[in-house]
Amino acid sequence: MTTALITHSDCLKHRTPDGHPEQIARLSHVLNALEGKTLERFEAPLGTEDDVRLAHPQAHIERVRAAEPSAGIVQLDADTWMSPGSYDAAMRGVGGALLGVDLVLAGTVQNVFVATRPPGHHAESERTMGFCLFGTAAIAARHALERHGLNRVAVVDFDVHHGNGTQDLLWSEPRARFVSSHQFPLWPGTGKPDERGAHDNVLNVPLDPASDGGAMRQAYEETVFPALEEFSPELLILSAGFDAHQDDPLAELRWTEEDFTWLTGRFCDLADTHCKGRVLSCLEGGYNLDALSRSAAAHVDVLIARGG
Repeated sequence: MTTALITHSDCLKHRTPDGHPEQIARLSHVLNALEGKTLERFEAPLGTEDDVRLAHPQAHIERVRAAEPSAGIVQLDADTWMSPGSYDAAMRGVGGALLGVDLVLAGTVQNVFVATRPPGHHAESERTMGFCLFGTAAIAARHALERHGLNRVAVVDFDVHHGNGTQDLLWSEPRARFVSSHQFPLWPGTGKPDERGAHDNVLNVPLDPASDGGAMRQAYEETVFPALEEFSPELLILSAGFDAHQDDPLAELRWTEEDFTWLTGRFCDLADTHCKGRVLSCLEGGYNLDALSRSAAAHVDVLIARGG
């Protein structure tokens, strides 16, 4: 078995204002860092409205599509912008994640890294937010549940910011377990431990500002992995944000590439036990370009080693 990389050049056409942290260079740096690695490479197909409706109402899709300008860039909310091509870029993210689910469940590959942008984990049911248009990871989870007939799918978000969108989209889904580790306090201000989901299916693990990888490892070993072991997922989906790195400008955690390596290995251990090794990882945040590319490469190196 092998590791797949799913991406598309359309994701390089989504433009944001000069100086915006969610910039085209994020994806180009990640792809450059993955060049030459032993990966099965796939182009992300365009997602469809039917795909997005797995998690969002039609009205949200129509608002996002209508907001795309014919020229220039437009602001949707405090942090989120669209340019010509942004809608297709987001749809490539959706299509890429769903293709990844299809590939691992068919046994074509062992695991997948979806390198697309814009990210998705802040998009709520009817609200763009935090650079995100559609909730890619949540849509992928519902695709696995509704179309592949799985009974238990876990989504784990290790981005430094709480995955409020994924939490919102999976809040009432008893077949999904959403776990988020994140710095707290920090934008968007959600992700407290008492946010548990409608079926006790949400687990939030706040991490103190300036805490390092040691604190993260302790939290995962004591809280996250026992909960996931109990849930016994059939598929593990990762919202892979690399902005907990100590060099990232938007937050204050102190992780290193070695911490992402360790965490990815432990996710693969869990997947080997419960999911036949099936892991889908979707790129989320990471805003220091060098730290992002090194951390993403470290993450994918583990996926390759475990998928071989």
